[in-house]
Amino acid sequence: MKDILSLAIETSCDETSAAVLKNGREVKSNIIMSQIDIHKKFGGVVPEVASRNHVQDINPVIKEALDTAGVSFRDLDIISVTYGPGLVGALLVGLASAKALAYALDIPLVGVHHIEGHIAANYIAHEKLEPPFICLVVSGGHTHLVKVADYGKYEILGRTRDDAAGEAYDKVARAIGLGYPGGPLIDKLAKEGNPHAISFPRTYLEEGSYDFSFSGLKSAVLNYLNGMKMKAEPINEADVAASFQEAVIEVLSAKLIRACKEHGLKQAAIAGGVSANSALRERLETMCKKEEIDFYYPPLMLCTDNAAMIGSAGYYEYVNGYTSSLDLNAKPGLRLGDK
Repeated sequence: MKDILSLAIETSCDETSAAVLKNGREVKSNIIMSQIDIHKKFGGVVPEVASRNHVQDINPVIKEALDTAGVSFRDLDIISVTYGPGLVGALLVGLASAKALAYALDIPLVGVHHIEGHIAANYIAHEKLEPPFICLVVSGGHTHLVKVADYGKYEILGRTRDDAAGEAYDKVARAIGLGYPGGPLIDKLAKEGNPHAISFPRTYLEEGSYDFSFSGLKSAVLNYLNGMKMKAEPINEADVAASFQEAVIEVLSAKLIRACKEHGLKQAAIAGGVSANSALRERLETMCKKEEIDFYYPPLMLCTDNAAMIGSAGYYEYVNGYTSSLDLNAKPGLRLGDK
């Protein structure tokens, strides 16, 4: 089979990224222009600000990706691009660039689901990983438990019913006074605290459910902080961070392991921004080893939003016969499995 060289573009939130991949797993370049420092002052991502910065950064990022890979536009076989879910204005910037390039170069366009991209990050990191496996996707906007039946074929076992795990991290971090983004800051502070100091609730929902809910936990942390302030009692912020994180990790880990056992699979993976959390990785490594389950996770660079993961997912969509028309539009509420 002929080698497939692809350019991938990711602009779903606040990272402008472009990557060049060979055959979906060999990364030739992966350029990421982060806007974290811009949005820190607002305590979170401002959609309009994100969109304007994508417009400013997209062409230089694409050029750098091609230059780093040592290829030209004429060497490309396909263009992959995130078209949902995400911030609609941000998505449209990447889509406009991808469609213009696909048209000008007369090569196929492949629209990629953002969560599918996060799952595919594991294909880049682990050459021998192949479906089927169970993947826990945890980020600022998403918490999904997915059975990856084959390349491009997914069964959603569970999803969050309210706050995503990463969203809860950001809100708790803000309440403690740590700033944005909350995930890495809480992970760092939690190392200094006692994870059993405060008994925060674990929400497993009804028996047998693979869904998640973190709204109650978030509220419990906020109520605890407010109660301590009203009583003028000192707050051990490290204990709060550690106890909150323990409650999140306990539920995430338990449901991933249960899904593997109940579906008879011996491979588990995590993906998304929260998959960079050191405590989550350590807990799952221990639990998977005990259950004789092979455990996979991406390197830190591939946990956050990046175009390489979109290129990997796009490659497998393409070889499975899926391409997009040039009227492809942004779908901010796109669900995994939809086209």
